[in-house]
Amino acid sequence: MPMLRDITEYLKEAVMRGGSDLHLSAWAPACVRINGAIQPIDEDTLDSNSVRDLILDTLTESQRATLEQEWELDYALQVEGVGRFRGNVHIARGNVEAAFRFISQEIPELETLGHHEVVHHFCNLRSGLVLVTGITGSGKSTTLASMVKRISDTRSGVIITLEDPIEFIFQHSSCLIKQREIGADTHGFPRALRQALRQDPDVIVVAEMRDLDTIRIALTAAETGHLVLATLHTPDAPQTIDRLVDVFPADQQPQIVAQLSSTLGGIICQRLIPRADGHGRVLASEVLVPGHGMRNCIRERKLEQIVGLMEIGHRDGNRTIDQSIAVLLEANLITRDEAIFHSRERKSFEAPPPEPRKAKSIWT
Repeated sequence: MPMLRDITEYLKEAVMRGGSDLHLSAWAPACVRINGAIQPIDEDTLDSNSVRDLILDTLTESQRATLEQEWELDYALQVEGVGRFRGNVHIARGNVEAAFRFISQEIPELETLGHHEVVHHFCNLRSGLVLVTGITGSGKSTTLASMVKRISDTRSGVIITLEDPIEFIFQHSSCLIKQREIGADTHGFPRALRQALRQDPDVIVVAEMRDLDTIRIALTAAETGHLVLATLHTPDAPQTIDRLVDVFPADQQPQIVAQLSSTLGGIICQRLIPRADGHGRVLASEVLVPGHGMRNCIRERKLEQIVGLMEIGHRDGNRTIDQSIAVLLEANLITRDEAIFHSRERKSFEAPPPEPRKAKSIWT
């Protein structure tokens, strides 16, 4: 296959192959991530200057200046005839490199993502903090976009999104949707979040809660009658709660715990697991719906009891990651090895050892 020399061709090839991300690194072939695995697009190795030129071709003069000053850059890239991408440019061993995440502009319905029914209930909340968590590439942005679409289609109000960069483009529906991009429309998440409270919002979407100030203001917004949807890079519900609290100094943590225990509307912790048939990935999710007992555990910071309460609280919509994985395994959607790898209690998914053969009597 001839070497692709234009960034548009690389991006188009990545999308045609069903890839989620394109990676451009010095002294390596251009690579695409397909169903979680990295694959080279061709055998041609790109040198440092070639990679640098490919990446700089996607940047405006302002973005180039930011990259020179900050040494890294998040931005959105719209390529005509190909689609929209979230780009991240960074320096590695002195070389300019980048990763491009493909963003499908068709926002899926929540029902098609494989979420538990209680996630639809979160969209009906009028106030509180709802968190979507998981590692990079676990589908958090897609879930968040689907929730925003559901809210916009089913109620009247104002939705303000704070994103870095803007990924999915929303159309006004029953709700007026104002999308603000960090760095282009506002200087930072904390300031944008403070200003959002003065913009008559019903729903505030925070693409990522990265720092203490953002978390503090988000909790206040949820406490004062707004529905706040946000994401965090945490793997499960207990660690999500722990992360929200631990970011604060020790003397402020009691107040934050009290706020969180009363304002938390729900947590969705998700991961994408390769399908057993090799065709794509399937969603496994841990869902926390805080009841009275759960809120007491958060208030008293007895997080070791959270998982147990989730296990017995399935009637309220709670579901642990292991319960979700068990359903997928029973339906033969994932392999046992993947179930073991992604589970919290791995022993519960390990196949039982074969029973020892009973010795046959010589008298029978």
